Amino acid sequence: MRSILPRLAYANARRFTTTPCRRKDPWPLPHTPEHLASTTTPTDIPPPEPLPRPNESVEKMRARLVYQSRKRGTLESDLLLSTFAQEELSKMGAEELREYDKLLDEPDWDIYYWATKKRTPPPRWESSLILEKLTVHARNEGKTVRRMPDLH
Repeated sequence: MRSILPRLAYANARRFTTTPCRRKDPWPLPHTPEHLASTTTPTDIPPPEPLPRPNESVEKMRARLVYQSRKRGTLESDLLLSTFAQEELSKMGAEELREYDKLLDEPDWDIYYWATKKRTPPPRWESSLILEKLTVHARNEGKTVRRMPDLH
C-alpha cells in the first residue's frame, strides 16, 4: 500500500501544472473589459412580449410591480428596484406604471447596467422618463443606506 501512494502523488502533481493556461478564462471577473465584452446584448433583439393583463386596476398593477421589483433573481437588481418601487411607485400615474411594467420585462442585468450608466440603453429606452428616474435613484446622491424594504 505504501508503494502506491508516492506514485499517486506524482500522478496528481503532473495533472496540475504551474505553466500559464493558454485558454481564455470562461469566468472573467465582473466589470472587467473581458466580462463586459462577453455579456453585451445585441440591440437588434426585439423586446419581450409582456403578458396581457386585461382589466387590471391601477392599485393591483402597483401591488404587482412592487412584488416584481423585489423578486428579480439577483440581489443587485432586487435592492435597486425594490427601493425605487418603495419611493416612487406611489407617486406614479397609470401611464408611468405601464412604462415601468415594460421596463421590468427586460433582463435584470440590462436594467442594472442601464441604471448605473455602465452601458447605454437601446433606442427604445433612450428617452424613457422612468429609466431616467431609476438612474437618479441609482446614483444615490443623498448617500442613504439602503436595505430591502419590509413587506406590508
